Amino acid sequence: MQYVKLGRSGLDVSPIAIGAMTYGEPGRGHPTWSLDEDASRPLIRHALECGINLFDTANLYSQGSSEEILGRALADFAYRDEVVIATKIRHRMFEGPNGTGLSRKAIMTEVDNSLRRLGTDYIDLYQIHRLDMATPFEETLLALHDLVTAGKVRYLGASSMAAWQFSKLLHAQEQHGWARFISMQDHYNLVYREEEREMIPLCLEEGLGLIPWSPLARGRLARTTPSPSQGTTRADNDPYAVDLYDSPSDLKVIEAVRGVAKDLGIQPSEVALAWLLQKPGVAAPIVGATKIEHLESAVRALDVVLTEEQIRAVEAPYQPHAVRGI
Repeated sequence: MQYVKLGRSGLDVSPIAIGAMTYGEPGRGHPTWSLDEDASRPLIRHALECGINLFDTANLYSQGSSEEILGRALADFAYRDEVVIATKIRHRMFEGPNGTGLSRKAIMTEVDNSLRRLGTDYIDLYQIHRLDMATPFEETLLALHDLVTAGKVRYLGASSMAAWQFSKLLHAQEQHGWARFISMQDHYNLVYREEEREMIPLCLEEGLGLIPWSPLARGRLARTTPSPSQGTTRADNDPYAVDLYDSPSDLKVIEAVRGVAKDLGIQPSEVALAWLLQKPGVAAPIVGATKIEHLESAVRALDVVLTEEQIRAVEAPYQPHAVRGI
């Protein structure tokens, strides 16, 4: 495994990240298709054996169960200082006032809850899980800065928002001398490329690493079945995917990916990941793996280099989309 720096930071990460939304006790709120602890642990262990060191979760995922499962597995299978644990905060964790958002109160409460569930003294990458428009962003940024100075958090990251909003946050951090975001977890894949317009150029200019979520478009770029959107447990129980991907042009992109994969004798998912990995600024696409083969296929994609002709083939069918995922 050849590790890369996350943006301009000194943090070494594997060029594939594991999305731990896949791991969480079913029935604990979100999502219904997640794997329980017994099914999750072998996948986390195999990811480590493959050299993957970046694991992304959130307090929201299965109402904290994802953090618990991931924390116990990493404690059993890994040397803590070699792995990079990324988690997120913003969404509602309990009913009533202060149960959601990015207020100072919520941040200070939820970081301790995440640390407890993960079973660790520090979080490597603490990310805001979208914006909280009801809280002044200066309050959020100062609270995050204080977590870094307190040693509870090593680095800060952000997730999908408008580029103008992210620019304001970065400017405020620089203006006040607060700890700066080093990464953007954005919605980016072959069937959704709207981030290329503003967000990615901003991140390249500011030196932030990209760790795209849904790099395989909720599995649509991975399946080899006749239907790109049905036939798996997740596909049949993931209504959010329908909200994200409903453009007729998506199918043409998927067909182009399958065509290149057939020519190369590899899986469509490997073509989709290889395309992302060749894009400027992309450090580590976040892959949600439910089978060992998913992990091994993702690692194989690291050795795939697409030609300019192949890149044009998979990019040509793309049509502009409405903004999704913010």
